[in-house]
Amino acid sequence: MEKIAFFDTKPYDREWFDKINNGRYEIRYFEGRLRPENAKLAEGCEVVCAFVNDDVGERTVELLAKHGTRLIAMRCAGFNNVAVSAAAGKMKIVRVPAYSPHAVAEHTMGLILCLNRKIHKAYIRTRDFNFSLVGLTGFDLYGKTAGVIGTGRIGRAFIDICRGFGMKVVAYDPYPAQNSDIDYVPADELFAQSDIISLHCPLTESTKYIIDDRAISLMKSSALIVNTSRGQLIDSEALLKALNEKRIGGAALDVYEEESGLFFEDNSGRIITDEVLSILVSRPNVLITSHQAFLTEEALRGIAEVTLSNIDDFFAGRELKNEVRQG
Repeated sequence: MEKIAFFDTKPYDREWFDKINNGRYEIRYFEGRLRPENAKLAEGCEVVCAFVNDDVGERTVELLAKHGTRLIAMRCAGFNNVAVSAAAGKMKIVRVPAYSPHAVAEHTMGLILCLNRKIHKAYIRTRDFNFSLVGLTGFDLYGKTAGVIGTGRIGRAFIDICRGFGMKVVAYDPYPAQNSDIDYVPADELFAQSDIISLHCPLTESTKYIIDDRAISLMKSSALIVNTSRGQLIDSEALLKALNEKRIGGAALDVYEEESGLFFEDNSGRIITDEVLSILVSRPNVLITSHQAFLTEEALRGIAEVTLSNIDDFFAGRELKNEVRQG
């Protein structure tokens, strides 16, 4: 029976992978994130299953190859944490390009509603029987402009939700969706027009820090920035500076550029030394969730199904339709 080394395991991962696997592979679950120091745990496993914050850099790839790994199966869409060039000629890489775009799009709108209408603050108040409405004023989404950066499946699902709220939508994407009714505009125009700016693009060299001090300088002082994609799309120090100077209205973040080692874990007993994150968490106009936008039953099932299907194709010698290739 072929063996899979599964890193960064959480209970919900094991539940769905065991259910979909149904005994066809031997899956060895490891709680720790994959990194060079523990790559040896994959010895004897031809497949390694990794996630968004695992370190699949050059050194890790080198060690995995040494221990017999032939396939890296990413159980996520992004692969910016994988040294693709280092793996060339040593092992294949596959990913899950889409599972439930509605999960992420719906969480995005949930963050917007919560941040705008201060629902999280009202919840905390009423648990103490404080029913004051002072400081809880928001604004109507109806008639406002949503700027969507990235119009893949998630971005388009989010656009549909915004339209359901009666919002005007503009979008920026260097690769516009063909034959769509999406109103594409240049990035600078989107920054200037939008009341809400939502990020739904992959992390690449061209999108890293797409939200920086310059971009923020073009935005309305009341604008909300929302990120449910990848942390490094936003320059966190520039964001914090703009918040401190009241140059934007607020931010809702499901991801953070230095989240590795923090997100997905219980750090309530630790002193967090990341000063930027610590200050962001304390800001009244910032809402942070722990990379949970994907976390629905439907998405977890989809991730397990596509990941295991990718592995099936590999062992059967079939075309790897979700293969990540260099360049």
